[in-house]
Amino acid sequence: MAMLVNTLVHLQRRHIVSIQHNVALRPLSTAASVEVSQVHISQHTKDTKFSRLHNLRTQLSQENDDSITTLDEFAQQPPSQRKKAPPRSSKILPKPKWLKAAPATSPKYRELRSTVRQLGLATVCEEARCPNIGDCWGGGTEKGSELTEEERELGMGTATATIMIMGDTCTRGCRFCSVKTSRAPPPLDVDEPDKVAEAVTKWGLDYVVLTSVDRDDLEDQGAGHFRKVVQRLKELNGGEIGAGNDDTNEKKLIVEALTPDFRGEKELITLVATSGLDVYAHNIETVERLTPKVRDRRAGYTQSLDVLSHVKSVANNTMLTKTSIMLGLGETDNEIRTALKDLRSVDVDVVTFGQYLQPTKKHLPVKEYITPEKFEEWRICAEEEFGFKYCASGPLVRSSYKAGEFFLKNMVRERKEKAQGERDAA
Repeated sequence: MAMLVNTLVHLQRRHIVSIQHNVALRPLSTAASVEVSQVHISQHTKDTKFSRLHNLRTQLSQENDDSITTLDEFAQQPPSQRKKAPPRSSKILPKPKWLKAAPATSPKYRELRSTVRQLGLATVCEEARCPNIGDCWGGGTEKGSELTEEERELGMGTATATIMIMGDTCTRGCRFCSVKTSRAPPPLDVDEPDKVAEAVTKWGLDYVVLTSVDRDDLEDQGAGHFRKVVQRLKELNGGEIGAGNDDTNEKKLIVEALTPDFRGEKELITLVATSGLDVYAHNIETVERLTPKVRDRRAGYTQSLDVLSHVKSVANNTMLTKTSIMLGLGETDNEIRTALKDLRSVDVDVVTFGQYLQPTKKHLPVKEYITPEKFEEWRICAEEEFGFKYCASGPLVRSSYKAGEFFLKNMVRERKEKAQGERDAA
């Protein structure tokens, strides 16, 4: 009520000013209905029918207090108490304390970044705003831990970088990803296979992860280019794993490829799967129910399973297949278990779980922050109940997060289990 009174007083003052400027206005009535005449609005006003004065007149005419007959009586009424509006629920959940990543300050991080800039390469670590860039690029061990002699021999503790080939612009628009998109990205760099091989050689890595944007604009969707990059890496960095002279101390480069779905076209999937890879990764990203909401319309849950299944049918027996699932998008435990069952049905070897983090306000909001304890439960479930060869699971785990260390740790584990089995048999 007090607000209405103030507005009416303001309108009366405007009425006086309008008279001084020769604008004819009809005086306000003091009748119970408090009828107010039409006001001649200036030319810039688009619609006088629903003006503030009209809305006030309508509201006041609906008052049920018949004891008020004049504007003065109305103004003398005690102001009504305004009720405080209930607080609105925020769509952006506050981040819990366990979501803290290492700062990007190490010399190794600066070295990798410098090489990336010099050669004009793109990394998914930067393009997708990964929180682990300082940890992965910096290498090293976890705080308070030391590498064993066997782990040092395998090259653990080194930096891991994920190089994004075929440009930094994707033809798809998944609602969780911050990589920029376009229907017509720039053409491919024909020198990219050499640039990538040069960068990896400079870094001295023994494990590299390649990923790419989707290139639906190309006839082969970039599969041929992907194959060339892998083969060039192998040529310049020790060749196939296990090839060559056993007496040499030369490290053999392990190459993992995180690939698009190539729209499910098997001949294109085969080109990449038979290029000399050691790990073929393709992410299903989320559970089946949420796939249409989370991923681009051209992607599909069943289509991704078919990709992983086809890789197993054409690749060599030593190649591992891998996928990743984001948690915190509204999935249920039963849906996650169903996804794990579906993945094992196509013989996927490795699965990773990580917390979905909203890149910008334009992307899907986080529905829930999963605790580290729950992530550990999923790791145990994947490995012990469903039989995955390895599962990396944690709030800051990404598909390629310290992928080299995870892969090599698994090799250490398998070697120890094999040795123990031989001792038991003896």
